[in-house]
Amino acid sequence: MKLLLAEDEKDLSHALLTILTRSNYSVDPVYDGTEALEYLSSAHYDALILDIMMPKTDGLAVLRKLRAQGNPIPVLLLTAKSEVDDKVAGLDAGANDYLTKPFAPKELLARIRAMTRGQSHAMDSVLKAGNLQLNLATFELSSPSGSFRLANKEFQMMELMMANPKNLIPTERFLEKIWGYDSDAELNVVWVYISYLRKKLASLQANVQIKASRNAGYSLEELTPAKGRE
Repeated sequence: MKLLLAEDEKDLSHALLTILTRSNYSVDPVYDGTEALEYLSSAHYDALILDIMMPKTDGLAVLRKLRAQGNPIPVLLLTAKSEVDDKVAGLDAGANDYLTKPFAPKELLARIRAMTRGQSHAMDSVLKAGNLQLNLATFELSSPSGSFRLANKEFQMMELMMANPKNLIPTERFLEKIWGYDSDAELNVVWVYISYLRKKLASLQANVQIKASRNAGYSLEELTPAKGRE
């Protein structure tokens, strides 16, 4: 199950990331509300853990925008405020649940399990592009010619491109989203994984290709018979 964690306190974010990954969740951490909205628009998540007090765009504004867009993602609000009015405002804005800081890790995990129960059946778990399908639950990339179970980083890169077909995704965006802001990885690692994915697309006889735009990024484009594969 894939979670987005929006928490601007770096120490707390790192602690929560450790707790969640040890519990077998795949987690993307972000540190402000604007970034949270960008991530939610470009990838599939099963749930959102959302701090109320964040820079750029606060948690309640993020939540209201998601619900106005019709996004049904389960949302657990984190807040240092314990007043009843703040809790009511969060629930009225569309939150599924809330936790007041500080909280016990076991309670966090229990609330996530409760609000995501049954979500895997309610949400579309397959992305499609051309003759390709990417199963978000099993990490399987398939075509009529076969299938591969992608490694974690390959899966995240393919998911980002298939969720945004024809859109140019900057190389820096791949690096920040998949390797993280604090990573020592260099930009050329993105090219290495793109190379892995291209080989798999060729093996699957995919009718889409990963197109490179020099010094800009990559996009997933559907092939036409006239163009052929590059």
